[in-house]
Amino acid sequence: MKKWLRSLSGKQIKLGISAGISAVIFLILTGVISLIAGRQTEQQMAERWSSEGGVAQISCFFSPNAGISQDTIESFEHSLDSKLQESSIELSSSNPGARLWADAYSADGTITLTSDKATVQADALGIGGDFFLFHQLLLLNGSYFSGNDLMKDYVILDEDAAWQLFGSNDVAGMTVNIGGTPHMVIGVVRRPQGRLYEAAGLDSTRVFVSYETLSTYGSCSGINHYEIVMPNPVKEFALNYVQEQLGSQEKEVEILENSSRYRLGNRLELLLEFGTRSMNGKAIIYPYWENVARGYEDMLTLLTLFQMLFLIYPSVLLLIWIIILWKNKKWTTRTVLLGLQDKLQRAGEKRRAKGKTEQSWLEDDPRDKPREERSRRRQERRQDKKMAKEARRAAKERQNRK
Repeated sequence: MKKWLRSLSGKQIKLGISAGISAVIFLILTGVISLIAGRQTEQQMAERWSSEGGVAQISCFFSPNAGISQDTIESFEHSLDSKLQESSIELSSSNPGARLWADAYSADGTITLTSDKATVQADALGIGGDFFLFHQLLLLNGSYFSGNDLMKDYVILDEDAAWQLFGSNDVAGMTVNIGGTPHMVIGVVRRPQGRLYEAAGLDSTRVFVSYETLSTYGSCSGINHYEIVMPNPVKEFALNYVQEQLGSQEKEVEILENSSRYRLGNRLELLLEFGTRSMNGKAIIYPYWENVARGYEDMLTLLTLFQMLFLIYPSVLLLIWIIILWKNKKWTTRTVLLGLQDKLQRAGEKRRAKGKTEQSWLEDDPRDKPREERSRRRQERRQDKKMAKEARRAAKERQNRK
């Protein structure tokens, strides 16, 4: 090794060091990308639903002209059950509460809430289905509610709304009036903070109510988000099925698979779409979580570009080094084969010599000598006893003859 290092020129050493540093930076960027992608919990529903895989998370975004209603969602759910049954996809869990799929829909809007202390007009999200299964906001107190609950008079406040309405964030169980109808505050959540979240639309007071409450007492343009986690036995099975059922109006609907959006293949596609990705001819307004996800996509795509550059540099140097070695090689295929054959023969001779040595050692084991000596002495004693016995018998026979 030392001899090889001494044979290198100063330039070669510098290039080697720079290639090593570049490779280390590539590995660091790989770890950073994995860490950032793993923290996007709203895009990881498929992993939470099944650690064994075979499921996919699909998101749909609709323009106001798409005309998506609760009836549309219910019809889709019924057709999904039939499709899974036709495809022989059945539930294997013994848990009575287990499900093959879960979904949620929501609508952006505004609503006015009134308490004994104040009246607040807030951005609202009217939800249906298992919305908080997909979006696990930090609960400060209380609990979530489901859009499938029979009671539709629940509301979840963010901290700002709780302080404005009650002067505290510990208000689970309190009552607010919405359109003159009492609604129970079932929980208080902390609104996600940060530059991306504020730019994505989480820059003002926000509350969460049932879709029925928002459509009845607030202002909204109908359902504009739908999410589902469902079986995905083959690649893009779930995505294609949702597109067939809900994506017929291409200019009014956008459908994507969240499960794979941060994978390398998707990031490389975004690199190829650089400059055109931001062009959108659809009348779709993304919800805050999708805006945040797209922001992180852009960040990860940029990191992927640097990752590739830091990988290309040492790879090119390695390729050049291999080419130089090949051109200056002092060997041929025949000499390599002969060398390998010689090494194999030497290895075989060593094994045979080692086997003979071990056999000789076993045969000449000093520990066997005491055992051999004891055996010889026992044989001699037996022989002596036999000879003495015969001598006594002969003497007795002579005496009897006299």
